[in-house]
Amino acid sequence: MNAIDVDFSLDMGRTTRRSIQQSFFSYCEQLLEIALILTYESGRFLRRLWERTGKEVSFNKQLRTEDNGDGGWITRNRQYQTHNPRMSAQRRSSGGEGDFIRREDKVSIRLPRLVSVVCGFAKDRITHSQYNRGKFGEDAWFMTSNSMSHTLGVADGVGGWRSYGVDPGEFSMFLMRSCEQLSCAKDYKPERPDLLLGRAYGVLLEQTCPVVGSCTACILTLNRANSTLYTANIGDSGFLVVRSGAVVCRSVEQQHHFNTPYQLSSPPPGHDLNVLSDGPESADLIEFPTQLGDVIILATDGVYDNVPEGFLVEILNEMSGVSDPVRLQMTANAVALMARTLSFNPNHDSPFSQNARKLNIDASGGKPDDITVILATVV
Repeated sequence: MNAIDVDFSLDMGRTTRRSIQQSFFSYCEQLLEIALILTYESGRFLRRLWERTGKEVSFNKQLRTEDNGDGGWITRNRQYQTHNPRMSAQRRSSGGEGDFIRREDKVSIRLPRLVSVVCGFAKDRITHSQYNRGKFGEDAWFMTSNSMSHTLGVADGVGGWRSYGVDPGEFSMFLMRSCEQLSCAKDYKPERPDLLLGRAYGVLLEQTCPVVGSCTACILTLNRANSTLYTANIGDSGFLVVRSGAVVCRSVEQQHHFNTPYQLSSPPPGHDLNVLSDGPESADLIEFPTQLGDVIILATDGVYDNVPEGFLVEILNEMSGVSDPVRLQMTANAVALMARTLSFNPNHDSPFSQNARKLNIDASGGKPDDITVILATVV
């Protein structure tokens, strides 16, 4: 017993606390990946892609993938709140005040609602070792709801700022937190997500201590009164609406040139002319009438650059009309995990590499990036 104690003490002396923490996180993620693969939806998802891509992604390789991500999950209801530091989800209440509207003929009509969950991973687990709600690496997100609307948003911090000593995640996080707060205000207009984005951006620029950086952003709102989706997108994050096995509505990607998306920016004082910046008025706006059963994915480019759209559509179509948040969470987990796995696969012919080839740019394999997936159904 004494010999064991001595050996352990000597080993601890040669090992820093940080390396122990990193090893612990790595083991936890491996256990999570095993659990995700064993879940019903995730297992089906991975098996189909494995077969489709000529076994370019194998379960064994996936389990050996070096951990570079961070995440967490949140499950909330009136009875409990729990946190797990690897995967993120937020359930919305299934009913309650505001679920019905009474017409002049005194007939009550049930209002549509969104059931939404979220999952994601940071590209670099070491840099982003701590879990922060609403943030995956340099990505940020929010979800809010009230009796008349549901609002979702994602933002992707531009990583180039890190070379200047700026954390790109601070800008995206501040913008999404401002959107979250303003979407809960009494004067919020769900049919104008562009105004929400503009007001949040204005709050950011007015800070006494400048919030330096830039990000892409996509916000969508379901107006429950008229079952209409209103969206505002700037950059290459975006959304898809899937109905009956086809994409019936999508955001428009905005690029100045390859891999340089439109972005909201806040440059350091005195450097306004040296920083690429697009105003919120540049956002692409869409108004789309939804139907019960529609499936919506809102995600950052870490998903779209790595997972083929056809496969996303096939998986999302299976969620049509699903109101069980557990099933939705399994699918969101699978999409996020697959995007992450493919992003580190050098043999994967990713959508990003395909687009690069069209411009004679050599960018083979997946594209490592932060990943955020918000999955919702109209029920």
